[in-house]
Amino acid sequence: MPFPDMTHPAIDAYESAVTVPADFSEFWAQTIAEARAAGGEVSMVPADTTLKLVEVFDVTFPGFGGHPVKGWLVLPKARAEKLPLVVQYIGYGGGRSFPHELLHWAASGFAYFRMDTRGQGSSWSMGGTPDPVGTQPSIPGVMTKGILDKNDYYYRRVFTDGVRAIDMLIDQGFVDETRIAVCGGSQGGGISLAVAGIDSRVKAVMPDVAFLCDFPRAVRVAGRDPYLEIVRFLAQHRDKRETVFDTLRYFDGVNFARQSKAAALFSVAMMDDICPPSTVYAAYKAFAGSDKSIVEYEFNNHEGGGPFQDREQMKWLSERFGV
Repeated sequence: MPFPDMTHPAIDAYESAVTVPADFSEFWAQTIAEARAAGGEVSMVPADTTLKLVEVFDVTFPGFGGHPVKGWLVLPKARAEKLPLVVQYIGYGGGRSFPHELLHWAASGFAYFRMDTRGQGSSWSMGGTPDPVGTQPSIPGVMTKGILDKNDYYYRRVFTDGVRAIDMLIDQGFVDETRIAVCGGSQGGGISLAVAGIDSRVKAVMPDVAFLCDFPRAVRVAGRDPYLEIVRFLAQHRDKRETVFDTLRYFDGVNFARQSKAAALFSVAMMDDICPPSTVYAAYKAFAGSDKSIVEYEFNNHEGGGPFQDREQMKWLSERFGV
């Protein structure tokens, strides 16, 4: 297939035109404060698995609005001290699925938590967390749910869930608060950038083929959904363009990248027609932390680096966290 977006050297010169709203930090500080004030119960039940060398817990914790959010917690059985933590967020349409599917972090000496994504989990892996908040009319999918009001937009709830997951895990007492990392692919990469930009406790972020970045360019360049959900919405709501893009500035990975001082390992696929590589590079270039690098997969589409990038992440994070 042809390259669907910019390649080198054009991509090296590209800079996102996304601007940071004046009240960006205040908006997110207030959002997180409200979620923490809402409180809620934490449940951590041993999961019924055949796994012998790790402990697995079926976790429910309070996210945005105190709403219950699910996740899998996997811990190495052989542990004597507090553990470095990896929190993983999930790609678009997927859910937390089964705990035996991703064991490499716990097997490498990390506490590992995979957060369910509210209202998703029926496209390519299973989830079990509803989104109880009603919204305005939207295109099927979640990209336009509440998109006319930043306070109602779907990803306000999801990004808050991501921060509240870290709150919950720290409260359990087994996490080394100086060694917290977040990661994810596609939507999960976008969520990880958001959480790293909101929460300074995050010391490392590993976004792969990151979604939810540089919205103005993404919706004009992407060849496949989910960005095209926004295109179809605007094709009907012709008078809402400015409102939509103003809302999206509060949820753009480029703006969260500008806020984070964590170490960062990005990856990008140059044949990606879902998350255009120029939008991933836009977030990478904007990232404020000085310890940052990007791994490029020239001949891959949205699958990106797959197990090759998993290997890169494990080596990179183990070096920084001394595991």
